[in-house]
Amino acid sequence: MNTTGRRQRGVVTIEYALMLMFGLVPLLLFTFSGVLIMAAQQTLATASAEGARASLRFASNDERRVAACEAARRSMQWLLEFSGQSPSCTGGGSGAIVVSAATPCTGLPAASCITVTVSYDYRNHPFLPGTGRVYGWVMKDVIRSVAVAQLDLGNSN
Repeated sequence: MNTTGRRQRGVVTIEYALMLMFGLVPLLLFTFSGVLIMAAQQTLATASAEGARASLRFASNDERRVAACEAARRSMQWLLEFSGQSPSCTGGGSGAIVVSAATPCTGLPAASCITVTVSYDYRNHPFLPGTGRVYGWVMKDVIRSVAVAQLDLGNSN
């Protein structure tokens, strides 16, 4: 084999390594972060639903709000730990978890409802460094999930 053939094989190896480094690896990292974003959205949906469900177990409105906040906090614990947040559940929560006071339900004003809203700020707490800005053009706002629990049946008249 001549010297030119050996040099060509070396060039192909270098081109393949560069293609992997600058082509495939970033693609896999963005795919991985996209999967984590979907997992975060699923976690938030579960947390808001669990919070709404927990609000149905207690009698007073303050107990309902605290129970809803604590259930949501347990369900989204990994996100809270990752972002370094520790929302207080006193008075219905704040920041990443907000539980509204009992208000008349939309469409059924005789009944009262509690709204559980959970959120995660991906732009300030990205799973991979630098992807907060990259995904910023797609995700203009925080990732959020809302669930509503009807606390009573209202007036049947």
